[in-house]
Amino acid sequence: MNETADRAVITVVGKDTVGIIARVCTYLSENEINVLDISQTIVSGFFNMMMIVDMKNRKQSFSDCQRGLDQIGEEIGVSIKCQREEIFEMMHRI
Repeated sequence: MNETADRAVITVVGKDTVGIIARVCTYLSENEINVLDISQTIVSGFFNMMMIVDMKNRKQSFSDCQRGLDQIGEEIGVSIKCQREEIFEMMHRI
């Protein structure tokens, strides 16, 4: 089995505000999604975060997780995208 099969890339972009990381990580924790790596920056008031997560023990389907993250993004005013790591890698090959 491909080692990236259960991993996903989550990106969060938007105007910086208090609680973005907390909301996203709370959702992930509640759904048994483990954060493997995380990077975040704030540039001129804009928040940018990229996470690699392990979804093998998730409580919902991948599509339901994507929708849940989309909904959180709408609630807090940021864009949240979740893609399978293998798809993300294929899209970003040179």
